[in-house]
Amino acid sequence: MAKSTRAPWERSNPRKRAGKSSKHLSPAQKSAAKARAHRAGRRYPNLVDNMRMAAKKKSSKKKSSKKTSKSKASKAKSTTSAKKTRKRNAKKAKSRKHRASAREKDPRGGLTAAGRKAFARKQGAHLRPGVTKPESEMTPQEMRRKGSWAVRFYGRAKLPPLVDGKGQPTRHALSAHAWGEPVPKTVAAARRIAAKGERLLARYRRAKVRA
Repeated sequence: MAKSTRAPWERSNPRKRAGKSSKHLSPAQKSAAKARAHRAGRRYPNLVDNMRMAAKKKSSKKKSSKKTSKSKASKAKSTTSAKKTRKRNAKKAKSRKHRASAREKDPRGGLTAAGRKAFARKQGAHLRPGVTKPESEMTPQEMRRKGSWAVRFYGRAKLPPLVDGKGQPTRHALSAHAWGEPVPKTVAAARRIAAKGERLLARYRRAKVRA
C-alpha cells in the first residue's frame, strides 16, 4: 500500500475511519510535547509534537513487551534448568545409594563388614558375623546366637518367600549362607534349619545349667 504524500494534518483520523475512539496523550506526554515544541520554536499545541509523543508511547510499549517476553523466556529457561539439575542430583543420589547398598550386602547372603558398620551407624546395633563353625566347635554363646537366629528366621509361623519369580533365592533365604547353612529353597529345608536351631538352644541351656 502506497504511503500518502499529504501531511498528517491534512488527512482524516484513521481511528475515526475505523470506528475507533481517539487516544489521548497523558498529562506527562503533553508536557513533554509542549517542551519539545518550545525547544524547536513551535507554537503548542501542534500535531507534530503530539504525534512524536504518541510514537514514543508505542515504542516504549513494544520495548516493554519485548523485555517482558525475554524475562518470561529467561525465567522459563531458569526453571527448566533448575528442574534438570534437581533431577540429575536425585539420579546421582540414587546411584550413590544403590552402590552403597551393593557394598553393604554380601551377594551370597548376609551383610558385609561395611554393611554391619552402616547398620551400627543407623540403628545403633552391634551386629556380628554369623557363626559358621561346626556344631562340635561352638561355644555355648555361639550355640545361643546361631540357635536364636535359626529359630527367628526359619521357625516363624509364616515364612517370607524363599525364592523370587525367577526361581532365585531371596535375601531372606540367602542369609542362611552367612551362618554356614545351605540356602533353603523350600519350606521343608527352612524348617530343618529351624529344628537345628532348637537343638542348639537346648544344648546351650543344658550347658548353662551345668555351669
